[in-house]
Amino acid sequence: MTGFIGLGNMAQAIIGGILAEGVASEGDIIGYDPAPAQRNLAAEKYSIAIADSNQSVIKQAGTVILAVKPQVLQAVIKEIAPCVTEDTLLISIAPGKSIEWITKLCGKPVKIIRCMPNTPALVGAGMTGYCVSDAVTEEEKNNALAILRAFGKAEEIPEHLMAAVTSVSGSAPAYVFILIEAMADQAVADGMSRPQAYAFAAQAVMGSAKMMLETGKHPGELKDMVCSPAGTTIEAVKVLEREGFRAAIQDAMEACTIKAEAM
Repeated sequence: MTGFIGLGNMAQAIIGGILAEGVASEGDIIGYDPAPAQRNLAAEKYSIAIADSNQSVIKQAGTVILAVKPQVLQAVIKEIAPCVTEDTLLISIAPGKSIEWITKLCGKPVKIIRCMPNTPALVGAGMTGYCVSDAVTEEEKNNALAILRAFGKAEEIPEHLMAAVTSVSGSAPAYVFILIEAMADQAVADGMSRPQAYAFAAQAVMGSAKMMLETGKHPGELKDMVCSPAGTTIEAVKVLEREGFRAAIQDAMEACTIKAEAM
């Protein structure tokens, strides 16, 4: 049985993914959320079982996804700790909360997988970084990986890089949405309709990312392929470089990483 503590957007993205990929069936999933609206939505949309408490989820599920915000994770762990056994596998998606921190709150050795997904998981295109505690077996890790890859890609990383994962992936959709919005705004200023502007900008971003991933080419090489001598693109690139586009992205990511490490 797979359990969910918290049934918000990310939890529902994971549930939708594992159901679609056949990793689990409706009868193999149980969840709880303190908000009645979230419980009802999950039950109606996915036909999963709804528990009457967080502790009830722990008692019935061998693998439990802690899909709650970092600011409430401490209270949740203190509540469920008495019910966590040596066979329970906890998967936490809360940023900034280390394996050691969760273990100390549990007050005993526990199996933990810490991960950082991002919101494209909602459309099956997420990117998740994860790390595992020493107590997790290879079979348990593989089972958890099947869950994480049901809603996108997943890569194992050293825990000390989790803050970097937050800045380069977890928070990154926000940077991309700002880019798309800015591109669309200028297209509208140039006379394009708003719906078309968003469609052109979004497709350009998606296609560019897919091109890099599928060709394996360095992004600089792909950029050079677009920049014809004395052409339009190199003029645009020149302005981006002059205005500090790269530095702004790097400074934003650095601030994000620092914040993630301090949480």
